[in-house]
Amino acid sequence: MQKNTPSRNTIRLTRRGRLALVATGAVVAGTAVAVPLLTLGDDDPRPTTLVIPEGHRASQVYAAVDKALRLPAGSTKKSLAKAALKLPGDAEGNPEGYLFPATYPLKEGATPEQLLSLMVDTAHKKFNGAPVAAGAQRNAMNVYQAVTVASIVQAEASTKADMGKVARVIFNRLERGMPLQMDSTVDYALGRSASRTAEADTEVDSPYNSYTRMGLPPTPIDNPGEDAMRAAITPTPGDWLYFVTVAPGDTRFTADHKEHQGNVAEFNARQKKEKEEGEQEASGRPEK
Repeated sequence: MQKNTPSRNTIRLTRRGRLALVATGAVVAGTAVAVPLLTLGDDDPRPTTLVIPEGHRASQVYAAVDKALRLPAGSTKKSLAKAALKLPGDAEGNPEGYLFPATYPLKEGATPEQLLSLMVDTAHKKFNGAPVAAGAQRNAMNVYQAVTVASIVQAEASTKADMGKVARVIFNRLERGMPLQMDSTVDYALGRSASRTAEADTEVDSPYNSYTRMGLPPTPIDNPGEDAMRAAITPTPGDWLYFVTVAPGDTRFTADHKEHQGNVAEFNARQKKEKEEGEQEASGRPEK
């Protein structure tokens, strides 16, 4: 157990190191339609499948179903009350984390309740098997907590290869009694997509603010896929407490706070340079 833990400001672990990345939309081939990216007109053929990308939040899933079924905005969310979804008790009726990302058929006459139930049933098939239950127990969690960890991994990891390391950082911090300090949880609390988290953002009064609240957030913060879930139950061995994505494909994990500060400084310098170059290009001024 780590002693003499530094203050919250000095041990901050931010979303990919305060990295302001905007998630790119999934490219979907064939007849599968990434509905959140489309505007369907009356003359457009109805899509035959609905694609739910990994890491989408429940709110995004609801909007996707509304568009796929050509329903007024908000219809799917309103249908939750009569959907009777078979969720874990810990979820308290909130399906976040259990709207499993996959490609779903859109049958004639499909309803929001049917689609949501299919997603939840698929999640149970993926999450409730013996390997996941055993992996969760091995890490002193129940399955719902493992899904919560997986949702943070899904939001934070820049690549599939980094997922196991991000999961290990989460467990190492929990074991040491350190706040997780993940920007992804703050983004969820504020109801926004990934952005560069400001100091004031980390003070938001929310149970999802992992800067001011200890432990895991009360629910998952998105709907993770199988890779993130696998990382959550089999984290990569290591002593890391910090990570920052300095550049695309260059995420640095460390247990040393001073080293992490150096990595963050390099990230900030890169961000500043890119911003200046972008402003120069926009203004048409030659670079010096």
